[in-house]
Amino acid sequence: MKFFLKTIALLLFTASLLTIGVNGIDVSARSAVLIEADTGDVIYNKHADERMSMASTTKIMTALVAIENGDLSKEVSVAEEACGIEGSSIYLTPGEVLTLEDLLYAVMLESANDAAAAVAYEIAGGIEPFADLMNETAARLGLLGTHFTNPHGLDEADHYTTALDLARLAAYALENEQFKTIVSTYKKQIPLSGDEGTRVLVNHNKLLRLSEDVIGVKTGFTKHSGRCLVSAAERDGVRVIAVTLNAPDDWNDHLTLHELGFSEYESYTLAEPGEFTVEIPCTGANGGLIMLQNRDGLSLTMKRGKEITHEIIADHLLFAPVEIGEELGAVVFYCDGLEIGRVPLYSTVEVAQPEETPPFYQKILDLFR
Repeated sequence: MKFFLKTIALLLFTASLLTIGVNGIDVSARSAVLIEADTGDVIYNKHADERMSMASTTKIMTALVAIENGDLSKEVSVAEEACGIEGSSIYLTPGEVLTLEDLLYAVMLESANDAAAAVAYEIAGGIEPFADLMNETAARLGLLGTHFTNPHGLDEADHYTTALDLARLAAYALENEQFKTIVSTYKKQIPLSGDEGTRVLVNHNKLLRLSEDVIGVKTGFTKHSGRCLVSAAERDGVRVIAVTLNAPDDWNDHLTLHELGFSEYESYTLAEPGEFTVEIPCTGANGGLIMLQNRDGLSLTMKRGKEITHEIIADHLLFAPVEIGEELGAVVFYCDGLEIGRVPLYSTVEVAQPEETPPFYQKILDLFR
């Protein structure tokens, strides 16, 4: 009996370990990942490379492909084949006219499968050719664990992804302002069959109401896949992407993961515009010197507690002519001995070529010949 109880206890302890990531965070998901969006750093990983069903998180790629290949202002006549798709729907009717943008709001807020199909027929002429575009985009982004067979996410054997691929896809898609605007919208009105009224679309992503930090991205569910969720959150210049697949408690999982990301990363302002100046001797300049200055600022997201150093790189002596705004140096930033960024230094004045070179500068010039 004692042996039996010890065995049960060991099995329960082992099972609990399998639900705890490297950071000691416990999530309900079968597969989960948290990344920092700018660097792509993986902060939390739980079976993140396992191929799994993705349900309607598929529609992240659907929207991205439509935005990259279509005109959002274009009016779309809904194909008959797109109507009556099972699952979530806004009950499109054949020949109904909506803009591509309206359809994408329906896809991403109401998770409308008929709207996703309508997008596929508009962009590529059908489900299969649109899936080809989705797979081409996945290959271009290096999403090697992902394959699409449809634009809506209904279960099919060859329709799968990984949590890490979804996170990387979301990070890329959020760089597109049109995509970001759509997925961060909580409520939107679009036409109902022309002039018959309006449809009110409400975003299924409850995190938009639960947290001021959340800016998207997409929910998903089928009986086979379980609850799937991709979310993005921003705080103080840091953006994190969380993905959970087959997660019974996904809302809390994501809020926990967001806090983990914000506790480990921060946005460093390395340079403000005009912060760095340096005076360099220059032939023909008024007073013999010209000033170089940075125009651009630079911020980077990195792990907290990092020590950052910098050096100014520029010639010790400049020779006329010099144009105003000419790039003549740089401020280079380092962390742990590696370059992490740089901002150019530009001349703030113009120095014309002198008609006659003063003897002192002529001697210097001769040294460089």
